[in-house]
Amino acid sequence: MRYKFLTLIAIFVLGTTLIGCNNEITTTQKDDNNKLKVYTTLYPLADFTKKIGGDHVDVESIIPPGADAHTFEPTSKQMIDIAEADAFIYNGLGMETYAEKIAEALENEDTIMVEAAHGIEVVQHTHDHHTHEDEHHESDEHEHEAEHHEADEHAHEEEHHEADEHAHEEEHHESDEHAHEEEHHESDEHAHEDKANEHEHHHRDVDPHVWLDPIRAIILAQNIKDALIELKPEAKEEFENNFITLKAELEKLDEEFHQLVDAKKNPEMIVSHAAYGYWEESYGIHQIAVAGISPTDEPSQKDLANIIKLAKEKQIQYIIFEQNVTPKVAEVIRKEINAEPLRLHNLSVLTEEDIQNGEDYFSLMRKNIETLDKVLH
Repeated sequence: MRYKFLTLIAIFVLGTTLIGCNNEITTTQKDDNNKLKVYTTLYPLADFTKKIGGDHVDVESIIPPGADAHTFEPTSKQMIDIAEADAFIYNGLGMETYAEKIAEALENEDTIMVEAAHGIEVVQHTHDHHTHEDEHHESDEHEHEAEHHEADEHAHEEEHHEADEHAHEEEHHESDEHAHEEEHHESDEHAHEDKANEHEHHHRDVDPHVWLDPIRAIILAQNIKDALIELKPEAKEEFENNFITLKAELEKLDEEFHQLVDAKKNPEMIVSHAAYGYWEESYGIHQIAVAGISPTDEPSQKDLANIIKLAKEKQIQYIIFEQNVTPKVAEVIRKEINAEPLRLHNLSVLTEEDIQNGEDYFSLMRKNIETLDKVLH
């Protein structure tokens, strides 16, 4: 009898424990479900979302630590994860070439897409690695070639115009209709291709690295804040207050950049790729870029020679590499001019070391300021 009683007690205790565990699991899941699941591309977008969203958000960047954000492509699993999230926040301005693909995948989903750079005044990238003298010379050559080419085309058109008209009169009516249909079809196809190419070219002309300018970064943060309020209006006051704090920190960082550069007579540097156009526009820090907007846009032999010549003339002692990717030609230039390599953090992604050290947007930007203090003179 005593054995049966003890058995019943054991069963009761075990059952109570299991119920308690189940309630704990349910509560944990509920707490997790109350959080907004947000995926971002670039690190600053993830950091700003955490700083504004606080305990209301679960944020994850889809770009792995140390990867090249310019060439990254999301996996199929990441695409599925994004479709199940509350929001997908991306930079825009052509930085994420896969954004349109994700937009199509989310067409029938509840996930909202947030273009963080929307409304930001952008800097146009000039595509060059060379000096103004070269630019002027090449411009004259191209203009002359263009004029000559245009004249040839015009003469060619006039030469064949009469022959074309005569041939057209002899064509059968049915043949005319068929030709017209083909022309219309080809015209539509070319128009579509031209529009796509124009869209792609437009994005290549724009410098997408807006997050490196603290003042422009405020607009990134504001767009993120507005999206979070849309998703969770009951937390609006908290999101607004967190944004105000973040904005004040970004304004303070902007002042620190101005103080640094104002004390320099020659704010000029050689960088591995043209990521710092907004520093040039906002603070007057001139970048001599080895590669273009993307590190894969490497210079020609002529451009390379011009950079080396310019660096020697200006007695530049440092060359800037980055935390995630450095073009091989940058190392060639470093050796050629015997420059000391220093690192600037472009903040597009963290490294594993950054994560272990608990770095954030502001700690990394202040390390950049320390590097600039050494490079600029």
